Amino acid sequence: MEMEFVCSSMRRSISKLVKCTILVVLWFSCFSFTSTEAYDPLDPNGNITIKWDIISWTPDGYVAVVTIFNFQQYRHIQAPGWTLGWTWAKKEVIWSMMGGQTTEQGDCSRFKGNIPHCCKKDPTVVDLLPGTPYNQQIANCCKGGVINSWVQDPANAASSFQLSVGAAGTTNKTVRVPKNFTLKAPGPGYTCGPAKIVKPTKFISADKRRVTQAMMTWNVTCTYSQFLSQKTPTCCVSLSSFYNDTIVPCPTCTCGCQNNITQPGSCVEGDSPYLASALSSSSKNSYTPLVQCTNHMCPIRVHWHVKLNYKEYWRVKITITNFNYRMNYTEWNLVVQHPNFDNLTQIFSFNYKSLTPYAAINDTAMLWGVKFYNDLLMQAGPLGNVQSELLFRKDKSTFTFEKGWAFPRRIYFNGDNCVMPPPDAYPWLPNASSRSVASLVGPIMTFFASLVFLLG
Repeated sequence: MEMEFVCSSMRRSISKLVKCTILVVLWFSCFSFTSTEAYDPLDPNGNITIKWDIISWTPDGYVAVVTIFNFQQYRHIQAPGWTLGWTWAKKEVIWSMMGGQTTEQGDCSRFKGNIPHCCKKDPTVVDLLPGTPYNQQIANCCKGGVINSWVQDPANAASSFQLSVGAAGTTNKTVRVPKNFTLKAPGPGYTCGPAKIVKPTKFISADKRRVTQAMMTWNVTCTYSQFLSQKTPTCCVSLSSFYNDTIVPCPTCTCGCQNNITQPGSCVEGDSPYLASALSSSSKNSYTPLVQCTNHMCPIRVHWHVKLNYKEYWRVKITITNFNYRMNYTEWNLVVQHPNFDNLTQIFSFNYKSLTPYAAINDTAMLWGVKFYNDLLMQAGPLGNVQSELLFRKDKSTFTFEKGWAFPRRIYFNGDNCVMPPPDAYPWLPNASSRSVASLVGPIMTFFASLVFLLG
């Protein structure tokens, strides 16, 4: 009896331990999933910083300049631009604005005579459009909310507007910072932290002979998560090579499997009579993707072709194809990770900058179009593609065409990670008998890992 009791107690303890272990593993899995999605290993310090500078006091509040800085190396804010929102800490109102405007005025019925620009508790601000009259502009405004990436165009990596705030504090002791900042660029994806009071910003005059400073400054930091931005990927990668006739397409249904029978208008054929009416329809949002019907259903496909093999060099051709009938990708960029970028010799018709996210390891490149030549990736159709060729020098200690080495490890388009084909589908060298064996390794390892976990 005593032995049975001991065994029973042990079984219960083991059962509790197994359940506890499973719960811990699941908890850590969820935690790592949500936390790593907002972390970009190729741009670990990239973020958008909103700086709020109070430049003068007024009888019932202050005048402030708000600047949105894009410190991301390759992710930019494209049309229709950013939308910034927050919640006032007290009963503040916006008397007037320059360089931006709120989307709604709100209820200003309590005011007589001079009516504020906005009385909402939670205002939403957008940038003004190009061509705004000069008396409504300030520096870095009026670009339709478009902000370029820090590496690609640092001169246009910021956007500003000015606002006069009333019913607020009139000293840095009585002012309360706004709360619940939100940034859409142009859709979801950014998560903003709380406003933090920092040292007042210093401003240098145009002649560099005088320095002034803000009365009070606070910063808000916003980070990007592709998982929050969209439920499905936005781009995919296909592969080919000179040594194999196989063209590896993007995986089927990479960006969703819309069906024109159950979801009319989810995709369209190039010769469909529906196309013209869909593009001219004013009832539809012009920025909602309308993709060409393909197996992958992605707005963007990047094709990597291993083109030629020389004695001391090898050549790659990159083609970016736009399958979105509603989007011209202005100031597009591509980020590619490959171990041979340390030996890149020449690049044709694209700009290039080396990114070194891992200190001394130079395996990541940022590519973008040449101004006024191919920086505009036209919408789907005959002109909806751009291409370039890269010439690499061979490093005899690392170079090989075996086991997919010649293909990229990772590709981003406009800051979003593109879906790669599965490794066992890559073009293999002729007479590569190990292909059939390698294709079974993944399922076998998954089976044994599951078995070990269950028997645990």
